[in-house]
Amino acid sequence: MKKDSLLERWFPHPFVSVIVVLSWLMLSHSVEFGHLLLAALLGIFIPRMMRPFIKRTPHIHWTLAIKLVFVVLWDIVISNIRVAKLVLGPTDRLCPKWYRVPLETQHEQVNSLLAMIITTTPGTVSAGIDQERGDILVHSLSTDDTELDIQDIKDRYEKPLLAIFEVDPNQGDRA
Repeated sequence: MKKDSLLERWFPHPFVSVIVVLSWLMLSHSVEFGHLLLAALLGIFIPRMMRPFIKRTPHIHWTLAIKLVFVVLWDIVISNIRVAKLVLGPTDRLCPKWYRVPLETQHEQVNSLLAMIITTTPGTVSAGIDQERGDILVHSLSTDDTELDIQDIKDRYEKPLLAIFEVDPNQGDRA
């Protein structure tokens, strides 16, 4: 069994540490020294206490993850405009459809995040991940070409997620 480094022992879940620190500072509405010190202590000790209950954070390519966040935020803005036009316009322009997006991997984080991204983008909802079939059931408020929508989801979200988590679809989980 690999022994953790000093940094990994003190910060077993660095992302959780950052979230705890930022949450404390936002809740306290202050960046005074006392609040910064308390936030830092909470950011160190809460993740250390949670260590037995949380699996090790997978290796993530943060640069790619940040790029994907901006792609998703952009798509949310554009989708909000499209949905507003559809909902406020004539209802005969709506063409709701159900379709299945085939998954490239069984990787839990990739598939869960893909389903969440689909759901957070206005106009689409992921109704469930079917691991046995290897797909995600998606409902679209309006679409003319489901194949184009499926390819768009795969290119804009799934491929970057596979790269972020170093997943090779031909190998299974990790590359």
